[in-house]
Amino acid sequence: MSISSERPVSAEQVYAALAALGAAPVADPDLRPEGPLEEDRLHLLGSLLAKTELEITASTRRPEDEEIVDIFDAVVGWNEQVGPESDLATSVLVNRLERTAMQVSESDSEEPAPGREASFAAVMAATFALAAQLHAERGDAAGTRQALGGVEEAVIDVLQNVHALRVVIGDAQGSED
Repeated sequence: MSISSERPVSAEQVYAALAALGAAPVADPDLRPEGPLEEDRLHLLGSLLAKTELEITASTRRPEDEEIVDIFDAVVGWNEQVGPESDLATSVLVNRLERTAMQVSESDSEEPAPGREASFAAVMAATFALAAQLHAERGDAAGTRQALGGVEEAVIDVLQNVHALRVVIGDAQGSED
């Protein structure tokens, strides 16, 4: 599967896009006297992705007294670039889910919060479910079974952590052990 038929975007191009959006990171002139290096590309792409997501969020979420704007146009734009039903689209979605899972699980706390743990597991269930579908479409029964096992484990984790959150707020009793 080819991710893109075009040449990859360079670090300089991504930096220029960030600069045009007023979101270019300030680089240490001693470390980067001639601007961004190709090794900075993924970091810069992550910054551009964050800026894009923040812009979409700001455009679709309003204060409580205003209506939430439908994000349909953003989805249409996404589909025009990626295509709604392709291996590429599914790969992008899996990548997005993996990033979401990592971001949900980030915490400074030693003891993970059950709501975060349930959210992480729910995102992982979705990731495994998409992977299972891809394996099934390719006729890979072993890969499908393995991914479905991941779905089942993640769903169990969701339920256990939802119960733990109910215990925290007093809606349920915890286990005796």
